Amino acid sequence: MTNRYQTTGAEGEFEPGSNGQVLRNLVGITSPADMDELELRLLGELYDEVLLQDFPDRALTVEDLKRWHHQWLGNVYPWAGQERSVNLGKGGFQFATAGLLPGLLGDFERECLARWTPCGQLAPAELVNAIAVTHVELVLIHPFREGNGRLARLLADVMVVQAGHEPMDYSSWEQRKPAYIGAIHAGLSGDYNPMGQFVVEALAAGDASLSGPA
Repeated sequence: MTNRYQTTGAEGEFEPGSNGQVLRNLVGITSPADMDELELRLLGELYDEVLLQDFPDRALTVEDLKRWHHQWLGNVYPWAGQERSVNLGKGGFQFATAGLLPGLLGDFERECLARWTPCGQLAPAELVNAIAVTHVELVLIHPFREGNGRLARLLADVMVVQAGHEPMDYSSWEQRKPAYIGAIHAGLSGDYNPMGQFVVEALAAGDASLSGPA
C-alpha cells in the first residue's frame, strides 16, 4: 500500500508501529482504520458544533477554517489548525508550495470568502459558482497537513446553509471520484464548470434528503 501523501520534514513523521500508514499523533493510534474512524467521529462532532450550536451566519475568514481544523483534530495532531510547513503531493499532483500559503490564503479570503459570504443574498446560479470556485481553490491551496477535502466540504455546507439549503449530499462525488479530481484540476486553468455540476448534484440531493425518498 502506498502512503496517501508523500512528504518530508517534521509533519511527515509517522506513528511508530504503523508501518508508515498513520501520521504521528497524540493518541498513539497505529491502525489506519482506527484513525479513519476517530477522524470521522470527531468530524461529526465538528459538524454539530458549527452547523447546529454556533452557526456562523456572517462573513467567513481563513481564521474560521483554522479554528474548525483545530477543533476537529486538535486532540489528535499537534499541528492541527496550523498552515502546513511541508510540500504535499497526491497521485502525482502537487498542491500549492508551502511557502506560498500565507499569500494564497490571503487571496482566498479576499476573493472568495469576503466576496460571497454570508451567502443568503446569492441567486441560485451565483451560489453554485461561489461554492464551486471556493471549493476548488481551497483544495488546490491545501492549507493543512491532513483533512483539507473534508474541511472544504464543511465550508461548502456552511455556505449552502447560509443560503437556506440543507447540507449537501456528496454521494455522487464519492461515486465519481476520478471525475471529481478532474474537476479540481480544471480549476487550475480557471474552468470551474465541471465542479459546478458536482455542486448542483450535491445541492439537489441534499435538499431532497429532507423529504426522504419518493
